[in-house]
Amino acid sequence: MSSKVRVRFAPSPTGPLHIGGVRTALYNYLFAKKHGGDFLLRIEDTDQTRFVAGAEKYIIESLAWCGISPDEGIGGEDRGNGPYRQSERKPMYRQYVDQLLADEKAYIAFDTADELDAMRQLAKDAGAANWQYNYITRGNMKNSLTLPKEEVEAKIAAGEPYVVRIKLPRNHEVRFEDTIRGWVSVNTNNMDDKVLFKSDGMPTYHLANIVDDRLMGITHVIRGEEWLPSAPLHVMLYEAFGWECPIFAHLPLLLKPDGPGKLSKRDGDRLGFPVFPIDWHNEETGETASGYREFGFFPGAFINMLALLGWNPGTEQEIFDLQGLIEAFDLSKVSKSGAKFDFEKGKWFNQLYLRALNEDQLAAELKKELDKEGLAYNEAHLGKIATMMSERATFPQDLLTEGQFLFSAPTEYDEKTASKKWTADSAGMMQDLALRFSALDDFTEEHIEASFKAYLEEKELGFGKVGPSFRLAVTGKGMGPSMFTICEVLGKDEVLARIEKAIAVLG
Repeated sequence: MSSKVRVRFAPSPTGPLHIGGVRTALYNYLFAKKHGGDFLLRIEDTDQTRFVAGAEKYIIESLAWCGISPDEGIGGEDRGNGPYRQSERKPMYRQYVDQLLADEKAYIAFDTADELDAMRQLAKDAGAANWQYNYITRGNMKNSLTLPKEEVEAKIAAGEPYVVRIKLPRNHEVRFEDTIRGWVSVNTNNMDDKVLFKSDGMPTYHLANIVDDRLMGITHVIRGEEWLPSAPLHVMLYEAFGWECPIFAHLPLLLKPDGPGKLSKRDGDRLGFPVFPIDWHNEETGETASGYREFGFFPGAFINMLALLGWNPGTEQEIFDLQGLIEAFDLSKVSKSGAKFDFEKGKWFNQLYLRALNEDQLAAELKKELDKEGLAYNEAHLGKIATMMSERATFPQDLLTEGQFLFSAPTEYDEKTASKKWTADSAGMMQDLALRFSALDDFTEEHIEASFKAYLEEKELGFGKVGPSFRLAVTGKGMGPSMFTICEVLGKDEVLARIEKAIAVLG
């Protein structure tokens, strides 16, 4: 086995990539980079019946958006270990099947699907919960262990469909060490002779992933805990071939926020958040699903959130960029138990990432939102506007939502503020302010504030008497950023026009 760390992410192209899968890819990526190793992307498409067009492209785009693109494989370099799609590797698996058959570590089985169903029903009728094709039952089935050699050869020559099953020994203790879960031990009496090679000439996942990991020099297999029950079989396959096992690490599940069980798309739909990294559209069925990218998440915030769902750095630190995650990541600090998904915490991460942007970056985000909506703007003011609005924003689109009044005059006024703060005196006070503002040659934040405070002093009025009406007239809102900054951004003519309109509407 290679001394250099080599890990792989090996999804199946059966639909959009769940965020649990993204986290698996992320942990593989972090581990590889931490140890100066390679991160590979392999597509495991042995089950052609579940293949979904566009899924592979979606996986590549999702990882690229997250900033964790592979070094090698699909979407990365071809370093001589390809092809990296299992369907394209089909010819190379047969020799390994033949090796297992020759070494009597596997056998050929001719049982039809109907015959297997009948055996399961017989077992169920007899009170047996789960019928297994194993060291006990295989003696009563149609396979190369029970049929004469000549009959087996004749069936194959006649083109009769068959599968190849692993021949597990009786009462053998399978033991391996998992980096996250410690020692795992399973007796082969509790396992069945899984199919390794299907009648269509394709290997099953179990055989293909073992052979591919071996040929690609994979040193560490980091995958979801749903594969833990298959790990003893995989260990037995490594032993059957006489190969050294990679190091295993089975990651905990991502759990739904409000109860037991794995996080699913249904939970996201029910609770109002995505469970996929980017938007998905199945062109064949029309099925769609929302993603974090389109929801307004920054890639850094998204992976920061995912990294801490199941892994703890052992410190109080929560904010990490990708390089920080690489430096801090330790596979042994991944939890054994499932991690409850917390969308509100994810929003908190995104808010912090948004607020960490400088003025130019915030302006660029706001510009994107304005262009989407086709709204006109003065580019010189975008930085100031975006910075103002960032204190109340979680997503880039909030910069516009919260600051919509800066790009279009209010068409309605906050009812609560209007009923409580717009008094019989408000119209007169607004007319007074309009007269003062119209006289300003330099309509800047400082001069607007000075003029406003001079008016309060001259009339012996408190800010609470005038301020809320002033804000309501100009913005239509009851609260928000500094009115003096807002007025400078809007410009004198617009402010005066809005005050005049408010007086007319509110009376």
